[in-house]
Amino acid sequence: MMMSKNTNNSWGIVTAAVRPWVAIADASSWYCGVVLVALVLLGGSASKDNQELAAGSGQLIRAAACEEIYVVSEGETLHTISDKCGDPFIVERNPHIHDPDDVFPGLVIKITPHPIN
Repeated sequence: MMMSKNTNNSWGIVTAAVRPWVAIADASSWYCGVVLVALVLLGGSASKDNQELAAGSGQLIRAAACEEIYVVSEGETLHTISDKCGDPFIVERNPHIHDPDDVFPGLVIKITPHPIN
C-alpha cells in the first residue's frame, strides 16, 4: 500500500508552520529560566538585609521581620517568635492564648515589634 504525495506534503506544511512557534517557545522558556534564577539570587540577598540594620552608633539591631498579624508556622514556639519578631509580650497582647505551651501551626497572633538594643 502506497501513500500519496499529498499526505506527505500536508504534513510538511504543518511542520513548517509549527517550526517558528517551537523556536519562540524555546526562547521564552530560556528567558523565564534566567529571570527565575535572578529572582532567587536577588531574593536571598534581600532577606539578609532585612534581618539586620546598621544603627548610627555602629551597633546592630534586628529589624522587625514580622507583620503586626503573625501566623504561627510548624515548629515555632512563642519563645522563637518573640526572638524573631522582637516582641517579649506576646502572651499579654493575645488574650486568646490561654496556655503559652499550646501554640500550633495556623494560630494567628498580634505582634508589636520592639527594636532589640
